[in-house]
Amino acid sequence: MPRLTDTADLDVPAAYQVQRATVERRLARGERIIGVKMGFTSRAKMVQMGVDDVIWGLLTDAMLVQHDLDIAGLIHPRIEPEIAFLLERPVRTPADAAAAVGGVAVGYEVLDSRYEGFSFTLADVIADNASASGFGHGPWHRPRDVANLGLVMEIDGRAVASGSSAAILGDPLRSLTAAARLASAAGIELQPGWVVLAGAATAAVPLPAGAHVRIAAAGLGHVEVTTR
Repeated sequence: MPRLTDTADLDVPAAYQVQRATVERRLARGERIIGVKMGFTSRAKMVQMGVDDVIWGLLTDAMLVQHDLDIAGLIHPRIEPEIAFLLERPVRTPADAAAAVGGVAVGYEVLDSRYEGFSFTLADVIADNASASGFGHGPWHRPRDVANLGLVMEIDGRAVASGSSAAILGDPLRSLTAAARLASAAGIELQPGWVVLAGAATAAVPLPAGAHVRIAAAGLGHVEVTTR
């Protein structure tokens, strides 16, 4: 579809209103919010987009990949390795964030965009719920230092991306704190049981059908998904 900003004067606050309206439509269909995802958490991406802050989107239970991932209804999906946090208590302020973590895991996010070729402005991508389409995670581990963990993503046994969790704002925990800040500004309280995807440790790669993806993180094991 055309970018919203091609035909409308859309600023960031208005874009978040559009995002919330699209999520409300999901909730009206019976979905539940179960977490948030962070975007633009690497310095390179911030420079590329001409911004100096992160963005976020909301995750629903329908986005959680339980088994195989059917991508038939997606437009041009991509996948990226993530560090995921599991909250065990409410987060009301950024100061609450670190103490609220009940578990950490290696995870992944499936991105898809309404805009051709993932070509968008900051406001466009916010309105599109930060391209959130699906996500999954490996087993939860007790909270630990995740500031500089090596991650490798393989598709059909071939390494397609590798990096460090340090690419996520220098430490994924900073992304969690930023999520708490954005949530507070939006009047949303991060809830126990919610998952926070801290951001990508590498660039996203195209996700084809019939692929087996394996993502491993040092000390956190691995997570796998097969597409169809």
